[in-house]
Amino acid sequence: MAISAAAGLHSTSSLTFSSRHEERHARILAAGSRISSSSIAGRGGVHASLSAGLTPILLGASREDDLASKFRPRTRIIEARSAASGDASAAAPGDGVEEQESGSAMMRTLQLGSLFGLWYLFNIYFNIYNKQVLKVFPFPITITEIQFAIGSAAVLFMWTTGLYKRPSLTTAQVVAILPLALVHTMGNLFTNMSLGKVAVSFTHTIKAMEPFFSVLLSAMFLGEAPSAWIIASLLPIVGGVALASLTEASFNWAGFLSAMASNVTFQSRNVLSKKLMVKKEGSLDNINLFSVITILSFFLLAPVTLFFEGVKFTPEYLTSMGLDVKVVMLRALVAGLCFHSYQQVSYMILQRVSPVTHSVGNCVKRVIVIVTSVIFFRTPVSTINALGTALALAGVFAYSRAKRIKPAKKSA
Repeated sequence: MAISAAAGLHSTSSLTFSSRHEERHARILAAGSRISSSSIAGRGGVHASLSAGLTPILLGASREDDLASKFRPRTRIIEARSAASGDASAAAPGDGVEEQESGSAMMRTLQLGSLFGLWYLFNIYFNIYNKQVLKVFPFPITITEIQFAIGSAAVLFMWTTGLYKRPSLTTAQVVAILPLALVHTMGNLFTNMSLGKVAVSFTHTIKAMEPFFSVLLSAMFLGEAPSAWIIASLLPIVGGVALASLTEASFNWAGFLSAMASNVTFQSRNVLSKKLMVKKEGSLDNINLFSVITILSFFLLAPVTLFFEGVKFTPEYLTSMGLDVKVVMLRALVAGLCFHSYQQVSYMILQRVSPVTHSVGNCVKRVIVIVTSVIFFRTPVSTINALGTALALAGVFAYSRAKRIKPAKKSA
């Protein structure tokens, strides 16, 4: 309201000023004509007449200019305010888009951090509960089959309830996935065999040798020549594992060789996945691929379990061993759920980050698992043993960094 009134006053004043200026010019012209036609002799009279005629006109003009100048600043302030409000309204949509983008980026970061936290947490609980079960129930094939059974049940539950879309598989895809399921089965079986024989920390120290076997098998079957940086990063890995093995209190050859066999089979899975190139068509993404592998592993290991160990995980047999049935079964159930969960979360992370970033996260996970298992089980660790473990893990981290370095292109 005040702005409209000021604007109206300004327009009215402008019209009044223009009419007064016209009237003033007319009076000046009339005064000039009267002076030129008069018969006054002498310049003094002429100057007196001119000054007498022009003085009131000029004085009036100066008053009008002063009055106009009083209105001009207000007009400029109003125009400046309106321009500022227009700029603010124009900038508002851009600011809103930037705020939305920053908010979505923050949400993605929080989700990724939560997934890494769950990955580490499920790993810790799996290794603790799994080791507790294997210490009192030394049947690793049966325990591995139970874990695949729990994982298969979780997959079927997700597909049935619609929590995750069930994939449509072709015969060619199943044939291509079958070798991956076979080495996946063997890798997890060998890991459980090692965990049943030696300390959790020592098993994971040996499993730090995975990059060594990855480079070796990739060179043998894929023809991938490692760079000098990658070869250099393998030296502390091999040296650290050797140093830790020589000073490990729980060392035995069965646990050591089982962990090494686990490294070979898991890295064979990576080589086979590149060699066979399973086509991930439609809904067959990484998570569904892992789900299918879990179900196939359950069926592949079932006859092996029955042949070598029979049906042992029953209340009657556990009671005959002098075990608390509820405690052992509950721990086996938790271990199985964590076993499937940490692997599925690992695939979910792999869908969001690069393989190198995932490798660094896996190195951090191994450190956390080793430290927590040493604290929980009160595993005796000597200074040289700790040094060897730290050296091996540092080599794994250096290996993940070396994979970022791209080899220079050869000039023609």
